[in-house]
Amino acid sequence: MKNRNIQLRHEARRRHAACRPFLAFALLLSLLTACRPKTEVQPVTPQRDTLDAKPAKAAAQQQPLNYQTANKGKIEAVSEIPVCSRLAEQIVMFGIERTGQYVKKGQVVARLSDAALREKILLSKAKLEKAEFQYEAILMGQGYKHGHLDDAPDNLKKVARINSGYNVAKAELQELQLQLSYCTVVAPVSGYVLKIQNTLYGAAKPGEALFSIVDIDHLKVSFDVLENELAKYEMGAKVEATTVAYPGEQHPATISAVSPVIDENGMIHVEATLAPHPHLLPGMTAFVTIEPVRQ
Repeated sequence: MKNRNIQLRHEARRRHAACRPFLAFALLLSLLTACRPKTEVQPVTPQRDTLDAKPAKAAAQQQPLNYQTANKGKIEAVSEIPVCSRLAEQIVMFGIERTGQYVKKGQVVARLSDAALREKILLSKAKLEKAEFQYEAILMGQGYKHGHLDDAPDNLKKVARINSGYNVAKAELQELQLQLSYCTVVAPVSGYVLKIQNTLYGAAKPGEALFSIVDIDHLKVSFDVLENELAKYEMGAKVEATTVAYPGEQHPATISAVSPVIDENGMIHVEATLAPHPHLLPGMTAFVTIEPVRQ
């Protein structure tokens, strides 16, 4: 019995020794919790982001009193001139190499074959000489000497020219000489080449354009405005055009045309003449602004 009690005591001591680490950890944890300062948990309320609103307000305060309206439009050439041939001949010289090439007024841009015309001119000159001989023969038959044919009265000389065919032969020669001048094609204005429609050794036809020339010295900007803005765009009003290619440049323009008709969308077509500038080209997208007069 005594031995049984001793065994129970040893077993109790072992259990107590095994629980000591857990008791020490629990005591340390309770001490740390007791030493931590108590803080009140405040409910988080959503706040509005005012960082973006303030600059917008400031920007609004910086706006000038006079407002501006912008209208999108296109820069166009006042005139696009087709260069045509007046003869049906082969092109033997074509001085246009590429679109965008600059040509000056009076510059030779093409030559047509003149071989057939020169042959006709030779025959026409021979015909005229024959008519002159017959003209003189008629006057001499009326009693006037060869060196004094001019002494004949005007009505007699007129009849002699008609009967000899002199007038017809002379007119034909003049027409052929005029056609010969058409074999040399010159630029009617200065500008840039656009829409090349023929080439070297091609067949030129009367009335058909060989190419076109854009006159960039006379440009306009075309745009549409709302009906309620029409009063701002009167004839002669000053506007400014800014292109997408050069947004930092403002080009002055003057209202030169206003459509008398309002379309089904309530828009009115307006055109403004631009001052020449090397950065302005037909086809550019532009934004037109006009500043109303302060009342």
